[in-house]
Amino acid sequence: MLRTVILAASRSSRIERLVATAPFSRDVVRRFVAGARTEDALRVTRELVASGLAVTLDNLGEDTVTAEQATATRDEYLSLLRMLAEAGLTPAAEVSVKLSALGQSFDEQLACENARAICAAADAAGTTVTLDMEDHTTTDSTLDILAKLRKDFPSTGAVLQAYLRRTESDCRELASAGSRVRLCKGAYSEPESVAYQSAREVDKSYVRCLNILMSGAGYPMLATHDPRLIAIGEDRARWFDRGPDQFEFQMLYGIRPEEQDRLVGEGYTVRTYLPYGDDWYGYLMRRLAERPANLAFFARAVASRK
Repeated sequence: MLRTVILAASRSSRIERLVATAPFSRDVVRRFVAGARTEDALRVTRELVASGLAVTLDNLGEDTVTAEQATATRDEYLSLLRMLAEAGLTPAAEVSVKLSALGQSFDEQLACENARAICAAADAAGTTVTLDMEDHTTTDSTLDILAKLRKDFPSTGAVLQAYLRRTESDCRELASAGSRVRLCKGAYSEPESVAYQSAREVDKSYVRCLNILMSGAGYPMLATHDPRLIAIGEDRARWFDRGPDQFEFQMLYGIRPEEQDRLVGEGYTVRTYLPYGDDWYGYLMRRLAERPANLAFFARAVASRK
């Protein structure tokens, strides 16, 4: 119920204006978002890499409606990748890209061309790209574009969402040699016809998908903050005899940093998902929906500013 309310709030322009203008918002956003500028993203990336973490950067923005907006997003990624390479932050830092921000909703070919340009820039910078997954209506399109990109850039990463009923089948398709697959629970409001609705069913699906990826020949990227799923990931890695360089954990910037440090200390690769940019509201609300316990931090920030 709480998750549904939060997701509804993410689509409210009135609530967005209220949060954006509240004096306490900056402290809350700073915990989860690197900042608005590319320079902010580079600064935080440098700090994370220095602490032993890998990073994937996301320039916030989606639901692009014009070719000009899509081109601007592409160009931001090209600039970001050049700056990451110049700063010596690759290959520890890669980028995550939403195809909707590159024009997917109105011109799939344009989105593919923009993504190809970003993949080429990442390759030149000595790093990789992961295509973020969005709501279920874009899944087939995203996987089609992924297949096209992998012909020239085989290290392009995929994201699969455990709450979708189709994902076990997609895991089997993608668990091949050289295939990088990020497995997450999913953060969009989806109908029962395509997605599991209870947390228990989503968790069970996550474990089934994790086993498929771990037993395959690809490179699993386990995106979760759930202690039980992390422990299962560690156990499955031992069971399938995977060393620390044969899979990784991924977590969001600002969530469970102590656990990220613990896993690094245990010798695991941990990649922090680091967003930056002006379009932080929808991202923040989806993060709260994924883990409503984060509302406690928000509430403390409100109270501290009274």
